[in-house]
Amino acid sequence: MKPRAESGGTFYGWYIVGALFFATFLAIGTRQSFGVFVETWEEEWEVSVGTISIAASIGWLLNGFAQPFFGRMSDRSGGRSVVVLSLCLVGFGLLAMSLVQNVIMLAVIYGVVISVGTGGISPGITGAMASRWFTRRRGVAISLLVSGGSVGGLVLVPFLTYLFLATTWQTAWIVAGAIALGLGVPLVWMIVRSDPSEMGLLADGDAQPDAAAGPARPPAQGPLATSRWQDSFRSRPIWQLSLAYWVCGVTTASVSVHFVRWASDEGISPGTAALAFGLLSGINAVSVIVVGTLSDRMERKFVLCAVYAIRAAAFVAIVVLPGSVAIWAFAVIAGGSWLATVPLTSSLTADIYGIRNLGMLGGMINMTHQIGGALAVVIFGLVFDLSGTYDIAFTASAVLLVAASITVLGLRERRFSARYLVEPEPVLAAGGGS
Repeated sequence: MKPRAESGGTFYGWYIVGALFFATFLAIGTRQSFGVFVETWEEEWEVSVGTISIAASIGWLLNGFAQPFFGRMSDRSGGRSVVVLSLCLVGFGLLAMSLVQNVIMLAVIYGVVISVGTGGISPGITGAMASRWFTRRRGVAISLLVSGGSVGGLVLVPFLTYLFLATTWQTAWIVAGAIALGLGVPLVWMIVRSDPSEMGLLADGDAQPDAAAGPARPPAQGPLATSRWQDSFRSRPIWQLSLAYWVCGVTTASVSVHFVRWASDEGISPGTAALAFGLLSGINAVSVIVVGTLSDRMERKFVLCAVYAIRAAAFVAIVVLPGSVAIWAFAVIAGGSWLATVPLTSSLTADIYGIRNLGMLGGMINMTHQIGGALAVVIFGLVFDLSGTYDIAFTASAVLLVAASITVLGLRERRFSARYLVEPEPVLAAGGGS
């Protein structure tokens, strides 16, 4: 595909966003479908929810540990090879899920193969790639590719649910694997490039400067930008972002694994629960883009603070309302926040620490997210096994979300973000940044 940076053309960066959107659609959509099968495995294998939760928790944990490794690979050799390799691993893992016969096999295939694979398609990696292609419209670009996860939940969770109900759960996983290998891998391989310089382009589609004007100015750097990624952890913002993202992991992982099981305990069918989660994802697909647009026009920390507060309200609703009402209230309210934390966290990290080590930093922050998720998946399962209800765990989640909202509000964005230190570079007349 020939890049078009000239006036009137579409900047090639948007094709990158489109391909990464589809990779995210597959990675997050299939992971969010895990909860659909929990009750069936519970009955077939004669194990408890807590036991299955341990297998899922292993997956979240290894996914988190893999992300700094993939992030470092992305910074050194480019994100394209990382995403292609990871998507291949995910595709073969999804096919292998059809062979799983017990919790140990589940832990190996889902907990190791698929989960490590999706670590290379995480927002920390794909967001870092988008940040290299976009500066002025970074929030929108990352939001668009992250919305692939929302659309994955909207489409794949109900699709795999009904495929499972119409055939077998093994068939559902085979179809998911075929889509990843047959469509996802070729699309990413053909379209994605790691950096605009590989195609003779500049970020945002700006035109190359005239030779007489000298070389293009490098992207603006904030006071916390450094050549060594380790030095970033000597400053407060990355800890604030990481702690809040840990809470994000607690609240998203627990729901992706336990939501359908909670619904069943409330007398709600798996099909209805899948539709509710699809509604959540559909609303989120819109809200993520709205959030990204707003974050390019105002301080991102205020938007992120609101996102965590909205999710807290969703968890309050699921506790205090009757199950038949709570499932839809949660879907609508949480839909305004579910993956909206991702582009905001990625954009803030890029704004504050620059793009030199963004893959590694994004991987480290995402690791805290997955560690929180791994803990929550197990704890939620144990709480349910011991108390017969998820109310205690959901209430604790609401409290943590309020704390996360306060934490990000304390970010000194105007002091540390490159957005507020220099005027953005002018767009040359020949630029095609549309």
